[in-house]
Amino acid sequence: MNIHKLEENFSVCKIQNISDADFSREFLFLSKTDEEISLVCETDFVPADATAVENGWKGFRIVGVLDFGMVGVIAQISAVLAEAGISVFVVSTYNTDYVFVKEENFERAVELLQKIIRC
Repeated sequence: MNIHKLEENFSVCKIQNISDADFSREFLFLSKTDEEISLVCETDFVPADATAVENGWKGFRIVGVLDFGMVGVIAQISAVLAEAGISVFVVSTYNTDYVFVKEENFERAVELLQKIIRC
């Protein structure tokens, strides 16, 4: 397992309508519940009418398909970063897990994770 740093700057947003999301972008994470629609996207592509925006996130992906039966991967990453006082925002897709941290903590987070997984 490896991590791959993403070069983009990201924002976490609340939006009113799914059609506000720019699906042409390489990275876009969308979640919808009975209470909200959340969007993680490149900062330069935050929808103009987003109702809430948290800027300043950087991310990396866990490289390699993680079997659904694998236990503790995100817990281990989260524990290492939590011990250093770094909070995380995690998004999982079918194949990949993405971990976001505030940009001021990004390089430190990568340094810490190099100790537990190859970067």
